[in-house]
Amino acid sequence: MSFIFQGKGLFAKKSIRKGETIFIERPLVCAQFLWNAQYKYKACDFCLRALETAEENAQRLSGIPGLSLPHPELCPVRPELHQTCPQCQVMYCSSECRQRAADQYHQSLCLGPSQDDPDHPINKLKDAWRSMHYPPETSSIMLMARMVAMVKQAKDKAHWQKLFSYFCSRTANEEEEIAHKLLGEQFRGGLSLLHSLFTAALYDEHLSRWFVPEGFRSLFALVGTNGQGIGTSSLSQWVHACDALDLSAQQRAHLDSFIDQLYKDIEKETGDFLNCEGSGLFLLQSSCNHSCIPNAEASFPDNNFLLHLNALSDISPGEEICISYLDCCQRDRSRHSRQKTLRENYLFTCSCPKCTSQMDELDVTSEEEEEEEMEDEMTDV
Repeated sequence: MSFIFQGKGLFAKKSIRKGETIFIERPLVCAQFLWNAQYKYKACDFCLRALETAEENAQRLSGIPGLSLPHPELCPVRPELHQTCPQCQVMYCSSECRQRAADQYHQSLCLGPSQDDPDHPINKLKDAWRSMHYPPETSSIMLMARMVAMVKQAKDKAHWQKLFSYFCSRTANEEEEIAHKLLGEQFRGGLSLLHSLFTAALYDEHLSRWFVPEGFRSLFALVGTNGQGIGTSSLSQWVHACDALDLSAQQRAHLDSFIDQLYKDIEKETGDFLNCEGSGLFLLQSSCNHSCIPNAEASFPDNNFLLHLNALSDISPGEEICISYLDCCQRDRSRHSRQKTLRENYLFTCSCPKCTSQMDELDVTSEEEEEEEMEDEMTDV
């Protein structure tokens, strides 16, 4: 193991080279986003592996039904291995995933012939969530539902409750703020409705503390704070495999031109929503603190829920392993803008070297950022 825990943080135990994989982690629980599934992004219900072939994916995203991809043999998806739940027809990438889902949570959540019944309590919960949490999605009420189902089905219920308790907790006021941030200001009163529907659909006496209003709010905040986004794409994997092909200069130019045009067609038809998307709870990843100059980054190169944490730079023994809670564009903004985003979304003030250095003290908010902040303030009013 190349890392150790120290308080709320992960530190290098030995030298880690740039590009090295620090760890690979499977989530305790994960779930596809509800709107993502509604829009026909087909993913394995257990591991979130994309189920469309690269060609099917490209056809749907580009809106070109007859599109053919060169080198189809590079697509990693194997439809002949796919399986469905015989009761509700939920899809899996393999018999192994179907069995693991059944063993861990699906027996409690399977809707059987009521899969499309709008009056089923779980479907009413899903519909309420979709009506309050629009794309771009950051979480799912079904992640919480699976946590409940996993404890219900577990032989050692205390063990799983203890695992979930390892994720960081918040004060009551912070929990309230996170809940409202997830739902949006216009749905400020929606938490009580979700609590009522959640209780009606999933109540379990072993988890009674999660079903009282305060416990539900804490569970909501836990998922909102610790959920790590997961993205999978068969098309992306096909493109990476094409990059590795040994081709002549002319063949390479022709293939690159095809891929460039494909992404232009996709952008025109679909925009930025390219992946099967969901979120999960990862114990190790959740222990990594934020930095605006991160030395590690999470990715999902296996087209499933396995998180790879890779070093972005050389890391010395004893140095903290940090990721960024901000995307690349947000990290390039002024300190004022970064801190505003972090306070609003994660309720803390960053004290990383970039935010405390003298050089960064001189940075200023750009005119574009000032205009955006003024728009935000006017929206809040």
